[in-house]
Amino acid sequence: MSGSYRDLKAWQYAIELVTQIYVSTSGFPNSELYGLTSQLRRASVSVASNIAEGKGRASDKELVHFLHQARGSLFEVETQLTIAYRLQYLTSKQADDLTAQAGQLARILNGLITALKESNKKLEEVKARIA
Repeated sequence: MSGSYRDLKAWQYAIELVTQIYVSTSGFPNSELYGLTSQLRRASVSVASNIAEGKGRASDKELVHFLHQARGSLFEVETQLTIAYRLQYLTSKQADDLTAQAGQLARILNGLITALKESNKKLEEVKARIA
């Protein structure tokens, strides 16, 4: 897959999610600075970072591995958003909006993973026919 990680819609959505997470967690209690605030921020940053790191690797197979890592971090974010809402650190609207953003990003990641796996499978089939 050619192009920069910045060209990936998944990375662009991940950066937007990170930005919104930082804005939303700025209102969390100070007692959560090293707890849920930090966890949410680090997990959301991890999503975007894994997408970028995977894109910088040598193969689509490695990219898929890092996209799976990004998806795992995204599930962490979704879980932590639920906790933040239940602790009343987020309003219902904030939680719904952030969860919807995360859901959209998950769908994009799933689509990208599926497309790359199918492309790799077809490439392997062609290689097998040639050999």
